[in-house]
Amino acid sequence: MKTLKNLIILILSAVLILQGCASMNKTQKGAVIGTATGTAMGAVIGHASGNTALGAIKGAAVGGTAGAIIGHQMDKQAEEIKEKVPEAKVERVGEGIVVELSSQILFGFDQADLSTEAKSNLDQLVKVLNEYPDTDIELQGHTDSRGSEAYNQTLSERRAGAVSSYLASRGINNTRLSTKGFGETMPKYDNDSEEGRAQNRRVEFLITANEKMIEQAKEEAAR
Repeated sequence: MKTLKNLIILILSAVLILQGCASMNKTQKGAVIGTATGTAMGAVIGHASGNTALGAIKGAAVGGTAGAIIGHQMDKQAEEIKEKVPEAKVERVGEGIVVELSSQILFGFDQADLSTEAKSNLDQLVKVLNEYPDTDIELQGHTDSRGSEAYNQTLSERRAGAVSSYLASRGINNTRLSTKGFGETMPKYDNDSEEGRAQNRRVEFLITANEKMIEQAKEEAAR
């Protein structure tokens, strides 16, 4: 409730400020309101969702006209990933992209060493990632609910780290990469079925704009 109240205050403040800005055109005013709204909504969703892919991307939203410019670039990148890596689940979320690869594709059972098939898929993904150098990539490792929480946490971290290391070895700049392990704490699928557990054993790639892309989008939006 308190978060919602703060959201309303932020949006109303932006509107009131803009009422006194007679020199701004409609596009500029819309960008400012959009940015305030997008940022506030992203913070709410990110907080409510925990540290999931949805929350992380929405929470980092730029919003406004600049956000729309970033989104257009992400649309193109997402389509290229779908074409190059048909095994991946690719979802456009806000101003970013979530790419999900099952651990069945990446690793052997209970392992953190990349399989031959995994490297083949990652090589295709690297081709696209290198075409869009002004993005950051967070690797999130997840497991199903079998085994102890401590073991699953460690396994998820090792798997995210293995993918990150491979991407770096194939030419992705280390400054673009970060990793997180969530163990069994963030299931997307039903852990009561074998199919659901298999889907929960996954690594997600969160692709977002870096500072350079954000600044360029803001400059373009201000023209």
